Amino acid sequence: MCGKRSKCSFSRLEVILIICLVVMIVVTVVLLILHFLTKESNDTSELVSANYLLGVGRADCTGPVAEVPLMGYANPEQVGRGLLMRLYSRAFIVADLDDSRRVVFVSADIGMVSQRLRLEVLKKLKSKYGELYRQDNVILSGTHTHSGPGGYFQYTLFWITSKGLIRPSLNAIVNGIVKSIDIAHQNMKRGRLFINRGTVENSQINRSPFSYLENPASERSRYSSNTDKEMVMLKMVDENGQELGLISWFAVHPVSMNNTNHLVNSDNVGYASYLFEQEKNKGMLPGEGSFVAAFASSNLGDVSPNTKGPFCVNTGQSCNNSHSICPVGGAKMCMAMGPGNDMFDSTRIIGQNIYLKARELYEKAYQEVTGPLSSAHQWVNMSDVSVELNATHTVKTCKPALGYSFAAGTIDGVGAFNFTQGSLEGNPFWDEIRDQLLGEPSNETKACHKPKPILFSTGEMTRPHPWHPDIVDVQIAAIGSLAIIAVPGEFTTMSGRRLREAVKREFDSHGTPRMDVVIAGLCNVYTHYITTYEEYQVQRYEAASTIYGPHTLSAYIQLYRGLARAIATNTVQDLPRGPEPPFFNIGNMTLLPSLTADRVPVNKTFGDVLQEVRQQYRAREVAEVTFVGANPRNSAENATEHNFLTVERYTNTSDSWHVVWNDASWVTRFYWTKGSFGRSNVTIEWHIPRDTEPGVYRIRYFGHYKKNLSKNSAAFIAFEGTSSAFEITAL
Repeated sequence: MCGKRSKCSFSRLEVILIICLVVMIVVTVVLLILHFLTKESNDTSELVSANYLLGVGRADCTGPVAEVPLMGYANPEQVGRGLLMRLYSRAFIVADLDDSRRVVFVSADIGMVSQRLRLEVLKKLKSKYGELYRQDNVILSGTHTHSGPGGYFQYTLFWITSKGLIRPSLNAIVNGIVKSIDIAHQNMKRGRLFINRGTVENSQINRSPFSYLENPASERSRYSSNTDKEMVMLKMVDENGQELGLISWFAVHPVSMNNTNHLVNSDNVGYASYLFEQEKNKGMLPGEGSFVAAFASSNLGDVSPNTKGPFCVNTGQSCNNSHSICPVGGAKMCMAMGPGNDMFDSTRIIGQNIYLKARELYEKAYQEVTGPLSSAHQWVNMSDVSVELNATHTVKTCKPALGYSFAAGTIDGVGAFNFTQGSLEGNPFWDEIRDQLLGEPSNETKACHKPKPILFSTGEMTRPHPWHPDIVDVQIAAIGSLAIIAVPGEFTTMSGRRLREAVKREFDSHGTPRMDVVIAGLCNVYTHYITTYEEYQVQRYEAASTIYGPHTLSAYIQLYRGLARAIATNTVQDLPRGPEPPFFNIGNMTLLPSLTADRVPVNKTFGDVLQEVRQQYRAREVAEVTFVGANPRNSAENATEHNFLTVERYTNTSDSWHVVWNDASWVTRFYWTKGSFGRSNVTIEWHIPRDTEPGVYRIRYFGHYKKNLSKNSAAFIAFEGTSSAFEITAL
């Protein structure tokens, strides 16, 4: 303390406390300085550090939306009659910073990638880019929507329900894929990749649980579910942090739209892409904007989005049994449904679930992908692969064949003639018809495929062209710590798990640990399903559709392990190229009806309104208008990209109309109704969203009609129609 006569002094304790206080202040200041310096350094790192060159692109691949059979359910009655959402090819290019190596991943809104489609895409890429994009570094994957146009296959089996090879359909997909790669190629920039993974709930069930239960209990006990619920998400940003796009892999069948649907669309995963791209490309119409979001397929073979499960449509009883049959009506009555009130609602719910999980993973994606690029590819004759099961046992794959349960279909889309799943015996009636029309399977093929009773011995059927492929692509692309296994078909849940684990072990054992391994489904060539050996024994639909026999999965595991080993040991150049697939000279072999001249009713012209809109609507109602129409195939075959409709809003300040929705929008529906004598109508619906701004709107229709000029020449003439203006009022 300070007295009147003495100097001010401090006790020893006070001195110690003062010194401690000073030290604490100094330490705090130093820590704050270091914190801000580190943060600034990190921020700068995020802005300037890049590991790869990245490019993304999206292009329309919709094709004809009328009269062409939809690819997926193999139902000849399910032909296109309009459009719900446009189909897109989404391309992603990753290159080393020195551009010495590249990998291309394409996810296209189509049923699957066919061999013909891949060969034509590669041919076009080679003509444009030389050896830059090749069979080894380009992966083409289909989302597996069952609501896209078919007709793009060269093998005979797929012609039966697709009405042959349909050039406009094939060309639209080929051109769309190539264009999406072109856009990605032209927009390459330095950037970074981040990976994240998480569980998606309430979005899938196993549609063949009785097959899954055939797998060893010890194996099943390692997993909490009989489906793979994990989503893997790859995020792409440029060196300035600008968002470029994402790829999500998740196992679910895009069959929320069932086999009664006739509107071309990309189903639940396409709706997820739509939601993500609309969020990131604010102010843009669907299909526009630079951000690209792909929701790609994975090991979805036995995975359904119809979460209410299978019920008898005639009685409401459950038909969740080993043969998926109903007491009344048999297998044809057993169908899975849900979770929505109808297929549109179910598509929306499942798509939104997937989108919300992807958005959550995207926002929290902090694990960076780094490391070199590599890709390995082989062509393999899958009908003749020797598989070493162990040191003493070697087995072989078989010539392609489909079993009886193939014709039964699934609970997502039943087959015909009351074939049933789980058939272990043939039927003398159908056997005799097959033998007379197509030929009897050889004893060798029968023995190879046991216990499958063979319905179609497609590997022994060659007229007018082979019915199934023998030569198949196997491929892995490694992007740093991420390995993408490109599989040529639909792996079931357990098949996918075994394949991923085998590939991961191969990387681990050759000095490349901690690889993230994902399966990309329906890539490069379509070979139906791949079940486990155990699942194969009970011959439900997926097993009957495992065309190379009971050891198909073992063969693929052996082949993909070889690719992983080559990548891990840097010996890809030593891999045998394998036998190249055939390219059949087919031409335009199709049963699709030829385009005839379009005609109009008396005193009408194309685009005239037949049924007008109301004068006023509220949000959540449906505005509907019907026009004198023409065959939409005229537009698909004579326009590179064509909108069939727009919804437009009137702006007072500029005295003009502005497009607010187009035919790629989830809220619009385009229906084409074919009449007689060349006449047809088009009905457009706008399902008015809850948040629609009040105002004055109109709906416009765009088409082309065919006019015969002479016996051998015709013209396709553009026209349009416009509804009356109508008002949207507040709720």
